[in-house]
Amino acid sequence: MLINKSEYLISAVNPNNYPHKELPQFLLMGRSNVGKSSFINAVCNRKQLAFTSSKPGKTATLNFYLLNDSMMFVDAPGYGYAKTAKEKRVDFGELIEKYLEDDLNLQGVFLIIDSRHLPTNDDLMVYDFLLQFDVPIYVVATKTDKLGKTIVQRNLNQIKKAFNQEINLLPFSSETKKGIEKIEEILKNTNI
Repeated sequence: MLINKSEYLISAVNPNNYPHKELPQFLLMGRSNVGKSSFINAVCNRKQLAFTSSKPGKTATLNFYLLNDSMMFVDAPGYGYAKTAKEKRVDFGELIEKYLEDDLNLQGVFLIIDSRHLPTNDDLMVYDFLLQFDVPIYVVATKTDKLGKTIVQRNLNQIKKAFNQEINLLPFSSETKKGIEKIEEILKNTNI
């Protein structure tokens, strides 16, 4: 499914402010500075739909994006940034839990990790946490363009092994658009 229309709608922390709850939604999660904004911009074929920040851990809200007037991306705050205050990290957890427990048309979660590194303990904990919600989880390994082919494959194998279970692993590059067809296919197969 090619995204030919996309727009930022709202940043929200309260379920009363979540827009278009009836539309299919995809939640985007990942550590701070892992490439979630670049992923959104690449999939939506827009340069500055989602803003990238040089200060990790800056986003503290759920950011809602309307795609083709028929579905939504919901960008969650980045997790695992060491300088983020502990209380703020707890708030992030509560925010995500509230979102996931709300009566939404959630079609899947894109858990975004950096292909250059093994998943962190936070990545593994978030994955395990998401399993309880019975929704497809797609682990998107970004920044593959920054590695040679042999190293990419080695790293992907190590990432799979680190999760210690069968995962949907999708190599991706926002620079070269490698892997974007698979994302478009997932979006196309939503329950619209």
